[in-house]
Amino acid sequence: MPRRITQLLVGLFLYGAGCALTVEAGLGVDPWTVFAEGLSVRTGIGIGWITNIVGFFVLLLWIPLRQKPGVGTIANILLVGTSMQLALGVVPPVTGFVLQLATLLGGILLVALASGLYIGARFGPGPRDGLMTGLNARLGWPIWLCRALVELSVLLVGWLLGGTVGIGTVLFAVLIGPLVHVALPLFDTRQKTPAVSQRPA
Repeated sequence: MPRRITQLLVGLFLYGAGCALTVEAGLGVDPWTVFAEGLSVRTGIGIGWITNIVGFFVLLLWIPLRQKPGVGTIANILLVGTSMQLALGVVPPVTGFVLQLATLLGGILLVALASGLYIGARFGPGPRDGLMTGLNARLGWPIWLCRALVELSVLLVGWLLGGTVGIGTVLFAVLIGPLVHVALPLFDTRQKTPAVSQRPA
């Protein structure tokens, strides 16, 4: 249990830091961060704090979907945006395409690593992932369709509000799945069932 809790907390903080790097790169961010960035532009509230607020309202959407949050869900809402806001306050400005691209790729790698850590801790999904699985369970739509509809919607709204869409958005979409696929088995805390001995008693 101590390892799982530590893994959860470290993973969530690193996730926010990775998102902050993608924001600082200025080449485009993932759909939910585009949405948060657009709201931040319109309200003047820091993008990290907006991320926490959006996570809370997404959690409210779980109610009609009959989803139950776990400890990891609540921690996600509280920590990811906070970590992002803190990181944005210390990461220096990035200029020049090569440095921007390196920062972007570093951020994506960090998000993938962080995802492996906090998902592998098995304390429940984040609010956005829970929304996808809730729609799947409630409506019977495939997960990929639920994710596509939700993320394309928040991407469009975020872009219209002033969020940054660009090559980074595309690279995030292409790279994050395979990278998490590699990272998750490294940190999965699920107990393996021991093999049954075939030796006669």
